[in-house]
Amino acid sequence: MTLENKKLGFIGAGKMGSALMQGIIKAGIVQPAQIGASDLYEPGLNALRDELGIRVSTDNIPIIRDSDIIVLAVKPQILGAVLEKLRPEIDSSKLVISIAAGVPLETYEKALPKGCRVIRVMPNIAATVSEAASGIAPGTNASPEDLEIALELFSAVGTAVRTPEHLMDAVTGLSGSGPAFIFPVIEALADGGVYEGLDRKSALTLAAQTVLGAAKMVLETGLHPGELKDMVTSPAGTTIQGVHVLEEAGIRAAFMNAVIRASERSKELGKK
Repeated sequence: MTLENKKLGFIGAGKMGSALMQGIIKAGIVQPAQIGASDLYEPGLNALRDELGIRVSTDNIPIIRDSDIIVLAVKPQILGAVLEKLRPEIDSSKLVISIAAGVPLETYEKALPKGCRVIRVMPNIAATVSEAASGIAPGTNASPEDLEIALELFSAVGTAVRTPEHLMDAVTGLSGSGPAFIFPVIEALADGGVYEGLDRKSALTLAAQTVLGAAKMVLETGLHPGELKDMVTSPAGTTIQGVHVLEEAGIRAAFMNAVIRASERSKELGKK
């Protein structure tokens, strides 16, 4: 196990950072004592400390100094200021992993001392339940072992794939933002069930399981989604009529446009 005896320091303990910490502890690839986290919001830090048993600080420096792997889990808008303060504390002995949306590897390699090992990752919020989808792009100085560490870390909380860096904005728009595109779908499916008489709890359970089951069929059968759709749509049946309504509403274009616009925003963030 490449993470054995490695200390992880999370700079930023917001929703995404917290989700990752919860996920990797739940997966058992690191122990709580191996993890430290810093954030300005002390009540949130204390809650994480009490829940997970990790080390916490409102100061980034002690966490940086006591960690082998630094996970930058801050908003891209403040990343520049954070890197400036961290620069004196980071050298090539530490692996830096950033999950900031849109920020290219070049930004880190220019802001940090020469030779620093950097890996860019775009996970998603499903890390909380160990079902994240993550794209991983290693920087110029990252070694094969560094990439192995990142893959192990993020595979423990879902599925992780190596991605060319020029496609990381596409990963951000698709899987990074994707859960927020699917949650309203689940809610809407449940609303339809409630409209037809199901109680809210049953409708939501059935809707969520339907989405989960459909996703597993795509991943486990290897069949094209269109082929799977055809398996369900009997001639003149109920399903094809529902599919027709969705097509009339432009559902495919809406989802494509959502991914495209989120990807464009990721590119915009990287230029600031």
